[in-house]
Amino acid sequence: MKTTSLFILVCLCSILTFSQTRTLPADTTVVTEHTISIKGKSVSYTATTGTQPVWDDKGMPIASLFYTYYKRTNGGKTENRPLIMSFNGGPGSASVWMHVAYTGPKILKIDNEGYPVQPYGVKSNPNSILDVADIVFINPVNTGYSRMISDKEGKMPDRKQFFGINEDVKYLAEWLNTFVTRNNRWQSPKYIIGESYGGTRVMGLSLALQNQQWMYLNGVIMVSPADYKVLRTGGPVSSALNWPYYTAAAWYHKMLNPTLQNKDLLDILPESEDYTINTLIPALAKGGFISDAEKKAVAKKLAYYSGLSEKVILQHNLDVPNRFFWKELLRDSKGKTIGRLDSRYLGLDKQEIGTGPDYSAELTSWLHSFTPAINYYLQEELKFKTDIKYNMFGPVRPWNNENDNVRDDLRQAMAQNPYLKVLTQSGYYDGATTYFNAKYTMWQVDPSGKMKDRFYFKGYRSGHMMYLRNEDLIKANEDLREFIMNASSKGRAAKY
Repeated sequence: MKTTSLFILVCLCSILTFSQTRTLPADTTVVTEHTISIKGKSVSYTATTGTQPVWDDKGMPIASLFYTYYKRTNGGKTENRPLIMSFNGGPGSASVWMHVAYTGPKILKIDNEGYPVQPYGVKSNPNSILDVADIVFINPVNTGYSRMISDKEGKMPDRKQFFGINEDVKYLAEWLNTFVTRNNRWQSPKYIIGESYGGTRVMGLSLALQNQQWMYLNGVIMVSPADYKVLRTGGPVSSALNWPYYTAAAWYHKMLNPTLQNKDLLDILPESEDYTINTLIPALAKGGFISDAEKKAVAKKLAYYSGLSEKVILQHNLDVPNRFFWKELLRDSKGKTIGRLDSRYLGLDKQEIGTGPDYSAELTSWLHSFTPAINYYLQEELKFKTDIKYNMFGPVRPWNNENDNVRDDLRQAMAQNPYLKVLTQSGYYDGATTYFNAKYTMWQVDPSGKMKDRFYFKGYRSGHMMYLRNEDLIKANEDLREFIMNASSKGRAAKY
């Protein structure tokens, strides 16, 4: 691929040479030109890497966000091309994951199942959605190269205005308004996509963009979404929603009863889901007042659906934490743990005894390949030169989780905007933000059921970052293309 570099210097050259002060200009861009083949067709595009400020209410810069913006240059009129605004999660995670493994024009050099290989680096992504939409990857404060900015006296801004559910949504919505204005994208159909905690973020942004910035969206895409209304809350529903994932992970590792193991995954999951909703949640709701006979019957069925023993299920009073499941499933058969975010991955603990793994086998594997790739790619191929450390995960704690109303924010945005549709994508082997939890969140957004035909769910035979598996990378990008087209207005008026 032939690449030429055009350096558009808004804030001249200080990022292109190394200096003794390790800081970035608050407002700067570097543009390079590229060509790629996507689905057999040539796609020309510019890649803009840069920083754009976050301003306070007095118009003073208090932070600068690093972003990468891909714009197709041979795809027709800009106003007709959708714009995808992309976030990862954490909170505290850079936008690296989907950027160089899913939707962007470059992806990691990994094997077909997602495991790292050397030499590290990136290669062209023939499945990128850049053929149908332009994409901007945004790094919130303290992630990637994004940082807070001190005032004239050297004092840093108050961290609390950035690090919380509502705080995060507020400043990012304002930042996106500026980005859309600067890049002349107000006429374009707009979509936001968020992975993991990014699901919480984009649910909140859907209404904030609409009601605070007057920016109306065509689509909201949630990839392996985290819903704090369920996660970390405990109780019968939170606990029960893990079990269909247990079924999936046990099936993958061939730990189920032969009656289930000999069937395809998608044939057994509906059965496990049905048992969860109609039997397990009511049983857990009875707590210590459940009868011994019912408790034993439920434990027997849960063992059938999970590969765990009835004994350990009863010892947990039917409430088996997912952390224990990761440690227990293969304890006796292989002496290994399974991954949290992707349970296809295996780990080795110091001791087989215990209630949870020593480490996350999948995350260490991912950092193995992502970290060198993003550092090389940004600096060498996209020509963004800096000594600033790229924060794969940045310091954003403590994080304010109070007043979490993002589910209702999404419902309100959809009610006010007849164009707005929602797609959820989840991997069946994700044990952190499980696929059934994602389905449950989708069901709960609109209790009236009047908008359920505007929700779509897609599942994949992999984990949290389902796109690392090549077969799912292809399928998931096709699902995005289909959703983008389905959520297009096609000239129809926005009305009920």
